[in-house]
Amino acid sequence: MYTSIVLVKQVPDTSNISGQVMKEDGTVNRSKLPAVFNFEDRVALELALQIRDRFGGTITAVTMGPPRASDVLRECLYMGADSAYLITDRKFAGADTLATSYVLCEAIKRIGIYDFVFAGRQAIDGDTAQVGPQTAEKLDIPQVTYTEAILDVRDRTARVRRKIEGGYEILETTLPVLLTVLKDAAIPRPFSAKRVMAFKGAKSLLELEKMVEGNSLLYIDKLVHEYRGRSLFIPTLTADDLEIDVGRCGIRGSPTKVHKVESVVLAGSSPAKIENTTAGISSMIDSLLADKILG
Repeated sequence: MYTSIVLVKQVPDTSNISGQVMKEDGTVNRSKLPAVFNFEDRVALELALQIRDRFGGTITAVTMGPPRASDVLRECLYMGADSAYLITDRKFAGADTLATSYVLCEAIKRIGIYDFVFAGRQAIDGDTAQVGPQTAEKLDIPQVTYTEAILDVRDRTARVRRKIEGGYEILETTLPVLLTVLKDAAIPRPFSAKRVMAFKGAKSLLELEKMVEGNSLLYIDKLVHEYRGRSLFIPTLTADDLEIDVGRCGIRGSPTKVHKVESVVLAGSSPAKIENTTAGISSMIDSLLADKILG
């Protein structure tokens, strides 16, 4: 049996991103965009589920984000995760990969013993592919990036196939290990209807606190006890819970700065007719070479 932690992220739908959704400090105003489950993280969860299907064990989904990121944790529970943690605090806002990996590392240590840490190769709102490797470095465990498949797991070792330029390589690693997963590694399974019905009412602490606001008949301690007893409570970890250095979190702990965001539109020039002759083809090739499209 193996214990897996899966790092997932709720990301803004960047297909429609523009300068209008950027804040003055260069961070994304997430409230201006619809939120989606980062696809490569969903694939990472699928690989964790396949490990549990083959060998048994448990899976914990972890996300760092604003309170509404609880939505992606519920989706993890619908797919088959056993438990979930929300890491949220205003002090974490605006974090780059360095600050994010620091918080995730401390949260993983707080959650407990693990054999695998899974993560998508990268998130679509940053495309850096840095959080997974940086988290592994801070945890001081081996890492395998660009994972395509887990071929075998025996005792405290795993054989993993990873993509490289022009092919693939097979690595053997000791456990625990962090794996970053490619989008083509697996097809994520659909939500289980039974699990949707069972976990659609799962709530984080912040969501329960919002329910209590303005309702004198509800008490937060009783609600937490009730939801925990029904396995519907999503634990929340803040900076105080993790006892971390806030100077290494959020914008304060992020040396990366975005100075400008531009919308780039590629427009074609006027169409040109190429004659089906040797001279016409030679002229086309000369034009492509001049524009540095060829050569």
